[in-house]
Amino acid sequence: MGTTDGGTGTGSGGTYIGSASNSAISVGDNNKVSNEVVSAPVDGGHRELLRAVRELREDLARLVVTPETRALREELDGAEEEIRSTGQAGATRRESLRRRFQDAATAVGALASGAALGQALAALGG
Repeated sequence: MGTTDGGTGTGSGGTYIGSASNSAISVGDNNKVSNEVVSAPVDGGHRELLRAVRELREDLARLVVTPETRALREELDGAEEEIRSTGQAGATRRESLRRRFQDAATAVGALASGAALGQALAALGG
């Protein structure tokens, strides 16, 4: 994106952003922007769990859908929302996620993201 005044963005027709924090900006057509705000601090273990949840969900999209993988996907969605909104996945959520993960073990066993999720859950004591 250029400006009409040699790059300072202060002339007419230019674009200038003085500062931005906690913001998402998109310029142009067909862009997708997101700005995730976690309302509570996320500790290192829950940050790792959130990363593993997202990676496994992406990898699940490449697999044939079964009732077990569908249920795991739904649980992953719920876990991500809970971590994003509260900063952690509670014990009940972690237990449910573990159960769904075990139910889908045959499908996700060979996925590196599946191993990462199992490790993240174990690190959080559940």
